[in-house]
Amino acid sequence: MANTFKVKTNAAMPSSAGTPLALYTVPSSTTSVVLGLILTNVHSSDVTVSVVLSSDTSDTETNQDVFLAKAVSLPVGSSLELLAGGKVVMQTTDILKVDCSVAAKVDSALSIMEIT
Repeated sequence: MANTFKVKTNAAMPSSAGTPLALYTVPSSTTSVVLGLILTNVHSSDVTVSVVLSSDTSDTETNQDVFLAKAVSLPVGSSLELLAGGKVVMQTTDILKVDCSVAAKVDSALSIMEIT
């Protein structure tokens, strides 16, 4: 098994407010460990942000979309570090999505380790 550290970034997310945009999708035959996520408000006023983990993994449990953060206030010019010190394991086809109350006003940086 190979462990590869990666960063996934996207400036000015999402393209449409109220529609979470995929920041990262786990490739086939891969397990990913989310090490951290930083969201930055690049708007001229406060926004709210949400992060959704979308899982359709078929196993003995039911996996569904869940919020890792929901409607968190992010003041103008500030950053929010999610999962500081915590980890989230993602399986093949799982998707991490970011939403913002205003279109194209949140920058995102995701640190992951992919296990193949």
